[in-house]
Amino acid sequence: MTAVDDRVTAIYENLEVPEGFKAELIKGEIVMLAGPDRVHNWIVESILDQIPRAGWHRAQTQDIAIPGQASEPQPDLVVYERGAVEGPGRLIPAAAVTMVVEVVSKTSVDRDHRTKRLMYAEGAIPVYLIVDPLQGVCVLLTEPSEETVSGLPDYCSERTSRFGADIPVEVLGITLDTTEFQTYSS
Repeated sequence: MTAVDDRVTAIYENLEVPEGFKAELIKGEIVMLAGPDRVHNWIVESILDQIPRAGWHRAQTQDIAIPGQASEPQPDLVVYERGAVEGPGRLIPAAAVTMVVEVVSKTSVDRDHRTKRLMYAEGAIPVYLIVDPLQGVCVLLTEPSEETVSGLPDYCSERTSRFGADIPVEVLGITLDTTEFQTYSS
């Protein structure tokens, strides 16, 4: 990180986010988002309910530390194995994270589908699930790799499913039922 990155990170860590908003540090920029739509929250709740608590932490407001980047994203859901991280702290190292979930909003389409895809792949997070209520699809990305044709880190495996289809998430030993997922109203 550069001195500018360090200053932005210090500002971010001390930022007082107004109630009803969420802030993330993405590639050296502080991004502030308005509170989510109910559909967004219902989708996150449905996914959270399907991941067994016995083996996994399922955090909705957890920042992730991605090595070598001026980024501290706060995915809509972070899943990591119980015992992978001990003690208090604001950041979970990307290496400890098993899956991240982002529910796309009208203002986060490019960030969720492109910027965060590459960022999470660079952090070697095994599973990235993009749930897109604008298009009514889920994109399951697995097998992060730093060696890709484009020269940028990316996921080698991509599976797109329409809402209503089951989504096997092998690393968690579950199949997500997406029949409750809804699209945003126009």
